[in-house]
Amino acid sequence: MMDLDRVDSYMARVEESETKTFQPVGDKLKVGVDLGTAYIVLVVLDEDNNPVACEKKAARVLRDGVVVDYLGAQRIVKELKAKLEERLGRELTHCAIAMPAGTQSSTKTHIYVAEGAGLEVVNVLDEPTAANSVFQISDGVVVDIGGGTTGLAIFKDGKVAEIEDEPTGGTHLTLVLAGNMHISFEEAEQIKLDYARHREIFPVIKAVLEKMAAIVRKYIKKDDTQAIYLCGGTCCMTDIEKVFEKETGIQTIKPHYPFLITPAGIAMNCESR
Repeated sequence: MMDLDRVDSYMARVEESETKTFQPVGDKLKVGVDLGTAYIVLVVLDEDNNPVACEKKAARVLRDGVVVDYLGAQRIVKELKAKLEERLGRELTHCAIAMPAGTQSSTKTHIYVAEGAGLEVVNVLDEPTAANSVFQISDGVVVDIGGGTTGLAIFKDGKVAEIEDEPTGGTHLTLVLAGNMHISFEEAEQIKLDYARHREIFPVIKAVLEKMAAIVRKYIKKDDTQAIYLCGGTCCMTDIEKVFEKETGIQTIKPHYPFLITPAGIAMNCESR
């Protein structure tokens, strides 16, 4: 089983690095670039994987893990990179990236976005595997729910046995909210991000959360699965883990700051140069 206290402590440090720059151990820095449907995130770690700095920006330049606005994505990565370099007082030159399962055909576009922003891509991996660099589980299912897709990786004996990904993510929650409340997408997105309103909107979005759980249930066997581990921005929704437990019958664990787990895991996989 995952050491939840270790993960929560580590992720609190990553979250703190959004506003505080930590002194790195050693000279080498590791950068993770997460091109998400709702946000683009850059995480910087030192050579011992200690959090150093983090920047993020809301964006609508991808759809279901595929870049649909290349120049917009490149501009945002370049902007976040410049902010980090100003905070760190040094240039960032290399990075790792991750792809949702099933979007490998778009890998070159993601690489070009990072390279266009001045970063050499030294590693490409799938998102749930990146997340497991933080979780460090041997057996279980890592579920990464972002803005566009629900992705999962089944781990057995520390190795990936199966990877799946289907459309349905946070953007779908926002669309349902907007339609139900007769408001704009932007207004619905702000309500979704307001933790104080999660109880209020839960009945509206519950069916979509159940669909996400059903996607995972379709690919796993209850008797063979120790636990489900949640990450990704959509997993910030209050009580999403309870929906998954009810729908799958499997213990579901959601650590603190699930939004930043995958970006941090991507950075861990940046080869030092």
